[in-house]
Amino acid sequence: MTFSLAPHVSTTETETGMVLLDERSGRYWQMNETGALVLRNLLEGGTPESAVIALRARFPTVTDDLGEDVAMLVAALRGAGVVTP
Repeated sequence: MTFSLAPHVSTTETETGMVLLDERSGRYWQMNETGALVLRNLLEGGTPESAVIALRARFPTVTDDLGEDVAMLVAALRGAGVVTP
């Protein structure tokens, strides 16, 4: 599954991650470095599984269930209409 930003959503990189703006509603989401890494991976053609691999490479000492965390983030982004598969 390939992900892309919804046409009405723009992004801005920040020092600590990324901000997404829904240009229709004015609503925005501030993503930390971890969330931004996941989103960039997906937008570059990656999958949730490859995002988990990227997270494990970036944060090798983390023992959390990254697969579940990524799945929850993807579900939230899709639910908000920010990304489309």
